[in-house]
Amino acid sequence: MFLIDLVFTAPNDVVDKYVAAHRQYLSSHYDQGLFLLGGRKVPRTGGVILSRHNTLAEVEQIFNSDPLVLASAASYTVMEFELAMLSPELKALSFIQ
Repeated sequence: MFLIDLVFTAPNDVVDKYVAAHRQYLSSHYDQGLFLLGGRKVPRTGGVILSRHNTLAEVEQIFNSDPLVLASAASYTVMEFELAMLSPELKALSFIQ
């Protein structure tokens, strides 16, 4: 699994111009079940996404083409981790094994 940390590198008024395109661009990965959850940070300095893509290269390819990144309005870091513990509620979900 991967945790993607997106950091805004431009003022929010610039970021706002690309947020809709960013969400639309990433939506197919949610539809495929490859992105599990995501949202913006509080305070609004970027966002996070939990991914179950197979390789770091896949994740990097996606974010290198993200409209926010292409516009130099955001950058990202990716942390890979091995899932070790789950709450009882999440154990019941078939997408996490």
